[in-house]
Amino acid sequence: MVGAGAFGRNHLRVYHELALAGAGVELVAVVDRDPKALETAKTLYGVAAFETVEAMLAAELRLDAASVCVPTVHHATAAEPLLRAGVDVLIEKPLAATLEEADRVVALAAELGRVVQVGHLERFNPAVAAAREHLNKPMFFEVHRLSIFTPRSLDVDVVLDLMIHDLDIVLSLVGSAVREVRAVGLPVLSGKVDIANVRIEFENGAIANFTASRVSTERVRKLRFFQARQYLSLDFARQDLLVIDAPDVRALAGLDAAGLAALLGSMSGSGSGSAQGGQEHPSTGLGLRKVEVEQGEPLRLELSAFLEAVRTRNRPVVSGEDGRAALALALEVNAAIRAHALRAGLMLG
Repeated sequence: MVGAGAFGRNHLRVYHELALAGAGVELVAVVDRDPKALETAKTLYGVAAFETVEAMLAAELRLDAASVCVPTVHHATAAEPLLRAGVDVLIEKPLAATLEEADRVVALAAELGRVVQVGHLERFNPAVAAAREHLNKPMFFEVHRLSIFTPRSLDVDVVLDLMIHDLDIVLSLVGSAVREVRAVGLPVLSGKVDIANVRIEFENGAIANFTASRVSTERVRKLRFFQARQYLSLDFARQDLLVIDAPDVRALAGLDAAGLAALLGSMSGSGSGSAQGGQEHPSTGLGLRKVEVEQGEPLRLELSAFLEAVRTRNRPVVSGEDGRAALALALEVNAAIRAHALRAGLMLG
């Protein structure tokens, strides 16, 4: 475990739980420059503790795999010596601070035949897995990820901190190249962009609107998308998936925009109990159903998938190339934010 800070502690906990559950993994070492973090990990998990990756490798422990949960600017420098030592790595998102670093890591892993998985945690959210079963060429996405301000991850802006989760998810759902990016963002409580709104058009005609904020008064993690005669609403935090079907579009012909909005609102607010088995609006034929989602901790699912890729040598669910694509889009979003700020005469710091 490289990095035992805020998120690294969660990795340590889950690896320990997997070991206790007989999942065929042993937690052997932790790396961190903070003596208190090292002492805590040693006390809780009985692992060897080191201040640097190089010191850990010099100890000649048996190491098959490692999680890298250090600040983004250190992802590449932490991962590269591990890869050269024959260790497969899970690197927290974003894959790296720059595309040059990302390309270097991906190329090194390919050259050495090592596994690189990127920690895009929401790919393992059970509600996302359920939504994939209903894909039918989605054409419009609306995504909101709002968080209360904390001093965590202020080494990157809100796009690389929060929005990149949703950029990765939508890229994987759309399966099309990006045509155009428009974006606006502002720093509020830190020296970097803390709130951003983005519109992306894909080559296949799909449109996605993203809003990310780390200065909100509430926590929101929702994705909604529309496809032919169907609307899906996904709540990441609750691991809920609601589907509204419109089997006969002619039934909606007499409704104006306000009427349709009211109808959808009344149906989606009907409560989980009645929605679970399906509900139909008598005058329109609109059907609402809450999809059965098997609940699970995304991090445990993510780490289990990583360990499976290490054992089987199969391509991981979120490969280095996937992480590189999400990073490239996030950096393109940031370039669009800077271009907008220049046009509007804004100061981004």
